[in-house]
Amino acid sequence: MCEMCLQTPCDPRCPNAPEQKEVHICVKCFEGIYSGEKCFNGPDGYICERCIEDMTSEELLEMLGESLEEA
Repeated sequence: MCEMCLQTPCDPRCPNAPEQKEVHICVKCFEGIYSGEKCFNGPDGYICERCIEDMTSEELLEMLGESLEEA
């Protein structure tokens, strides 16, 4: 058990945790996407969950090639 985070294995945020290698790079924020994190595999590349959560509904629809219709 780690003396700092009290977990086995170390929490990824713990300073004692081994350096993680990103699996993908987000095309919006250019940050690493690591194993176990959720992401969207879009036509332009991978988008991390944080960037998806920050998008408006219109941005999400546009990314998916859709748009809202007028009634």
